Amino acid sequence: MSEDHPGVDAALVRDVVPEVVTALVRRGADFTEAEDAVQEALVRGLTAWEDDPPRDPKAWLVTVAWRCHLDAVRSDAARRTREERVEQEPAPGPALQRDDTLELFFRCAHPSLGPSAAVALTLRAVGGLTTRQIARAYLVPEATMAQRISRAKRTVAGRRLDEPGDLGTVLRVLYLVFSEGYAGDVDLATEAVRLTRRLAGLTDEPEVAGLLALVLLTHARRSARTDAEGRLVPLAEQDRSRWDEAMAAEGVAVLQRALAQDRLGEYQAQAAVAALHADARSTEETDWVQVVEWYDELVAITDSPVHRLARAVAVGEADGGPAGLAALVSLDPEMPRYAAVSAYLHERSDRPADAARLYREAAEAATRVDERDHLRRQAARLAGRGRPGDPG
Repeated sequence: MSEDHPGVDAALVRDVVPEVVTALVRRGADFTEAEDAVQEALVRGLTAWEDDPPRDPKAWLVTVAWRCHLDAVRSDAARRTREERVEQEPAPGPALQRDDTLELFFRCAHPSLGPSAAVALTLRAVGGLTTRQIARAYLVPEATMAQRISRAKRTVAGRRLDEPGDLGTVLRVLYLVFSEGYAGDVDLATEAVRLTRRLAGLTDEPEVAGLLALVLLTHARRSARTDAEGRLVPLAEQDRSRWDEAMAAEGVAVLQRALAQDRLGEYQAQAAVAALHADARSTEETDWVQVVEWYDELVAITDSPVHRLARAVAVGEADGGPAGLAALVSLDPEMPRYAAVSAYLHERSDRPADAARLYREAAEAATRVDERDHLRRQAARLAGRGRPGDPG
């Protein structure tokens, strides 16, 4: 479903795709066959629905996808014995109302899959995106993405939908989708928000709500992250009037409900930090002491060097640059973004020459063009004017 087909309700179609896949699996198709058949039905629907959209898209897709599945089975001579076991095509009618989307999330994010494969399979099987859309979003050839998805489907094909899943892996996959940015004709961040909403509607686990709160609070700042020329604008310099207040308020409300369950996890802690930023009218008015406390909770949960690095920035804001530099001592200088954070904290410690050198080092190591350009501007800016630009 893309902008090329304005008559099709893309959001509605994507929401029913997981249920259609699982309906075919329950009728006898394996996961790979079911997913392929549903994709074929979606392609047919793009044409058929332009002039005559169905009253019940889910029932239409189940019926057409099942026919596609039967056609594929019958056309494969090597599967003739299996064809005899396939049930007769059911009469068109209302589709089953059972929602097996949670199990489908688990299958697509199975630990046996690598991160890129899990993301691609989730976008296709749960998100309802076509292979072409996913390939465009990741800026790779369609054939490359098709191979990646095919390998992923073969890996999980033999696993039953009722096997226990790892919710933590599902959340990591969704956060990866959110972090990929905005490329091609699919906005992956918006897609991640939609899928996380869907997951939150299927379970009352507080960490799912925590991830939803985190992506909402982070996404609320999207319009202020770049200027009119497309350059990166760090948090300290963003025009907060451009933040989406309604989305941020929703994120805070979701977080409060999650925290009330008193089962703190890493996504809830990260969302709490984001909520403190959303609550402040400026960087100076941010409750940095409380931010440090939340990072202490986060480090206690994950012991992640990435979170320790972010904590050092918060310590530098709360207690000054030298305190922030002291918090960096135990970390590996070779880790990503270490040089950028160190540069920022050196500048806050009134050591501009060291800061400029470190900003240049960080720019050389940056993997994104916008981040590299921002760090180069920070190095060039060090003439004593203005507030230090944070490392992002």
